[in-house]
Amino acid sequence: MSLDDRKLEVLRAIVEDYVATQEPVGSKALVERHQLGVSPATVRNDMAVLEEEGYIRQPHTSAGRVPTDRGYRLFVDRLSRVKPLTPAERRAIERFLVGAVDLDDVVHKTVRLLAQLTRQVAVVQYPSLQRSSVRHLELVPISTTRLMLVMIADTGRVEQRLVELPGPTSADDVLELRRRINEKLAGQRLADTPPLVQSLVDESAPAQRLMVASLASVLLETLVERTEERVALAGTANLTRGGVLDFQGTLRPVLEALEEEVILLKLIDAVEPSTTRVRIGDENEIDNLRSASVVSTGYGPGVTILGGLGVLGPTRMDYPGTIATVRAVARYVGDLLAQN
Repeated sequence: MSLDDRKLEVLRAIVEDYVATQEPVGSKALVERHQLGVSPATVRNDMAVLEEEGYIRQPHTSAGRVPTDRGYRLFVDRLSRVKPLTPAERRAIERFLVGAVDLDDVVHKTVRLLAQLTRQVAVVQYPSLQRSSVRHLELVPISTTRLMLVMIADTGRVEQRLVELPGPTSADDVLELRRRINEKLAGQRLADTPPLVQSLVDESAPAQRLMVASLASVLLETLVERTEERVALAGTANLTRGGVLDFQGTLRPVLEALEEEVILLKLIDAVEPSTTRVRIGDENEIDNLRSASVVSTGYGPGVTILGGLGVLGPTRMDYPGTIATVRAVARYVGDLLAQN
């Protein structure tokens, strides 16, 4: 059956009170705190229907009720009005991020800021190399037979590798090689570079082909073969403040899950920057996190997605406030990367 507006308002009031007080909510308290316009007896009847439909439950013999995962889902889908951030919160985000000096700084400031603002566990993915383009390639001679290759992506991400050359190479040859690889690869998406790298070898003079081939193998490893993604995590201590997440009364499974980088990436796998994904309780595919909720979105300049970010916390989180914060931080990070 579909719920009428009054029962939806009762559910909204239960969710908001439970998130605020962390105590089961009774009909008397609802009538006192909210302008529901009906008697406690009517509210009790509405609560009985909500319980029968699986939106709330009675945790023990007290008169109070708490929302179920299904109740939170209905709240998020139909009832929660995303809280606008206050001007002070917006200024705090801007001030915190505007002083970032490089990509590492942006990511680490972002993840700390998210954890502080939401009081949850925050996860931020570094801009994905698979979605990046080459901004510049630098070759730094270390000795006559060894170079440092530095790749700077358009996102500001920097990768560096050592290149062992087959024999002594002059500084002029290194300069010429740097000019050629930038001419060929600058501005190209990393995923499109393999044939271009091969053409560098094919177009080389016979005397230089071995040297270029050595560089090409490291280039391919840097640009294409290194598919692992990096994430930053902050705020795990917030789990203890938010109540025990695990049904067995321990945080261990949740903490173990958060140690796995693959799991962290799955939590925030990038969605469109304008879209926020909320996964509640059993909607999480990872068993150890089925007593938690995850709010995530993608970030990047404009409509381009470079990575994902989000927060994890108990199912009784402040969804409207958390969704607003995750969206706002993602937007600021996207704008910041666009300026770089």
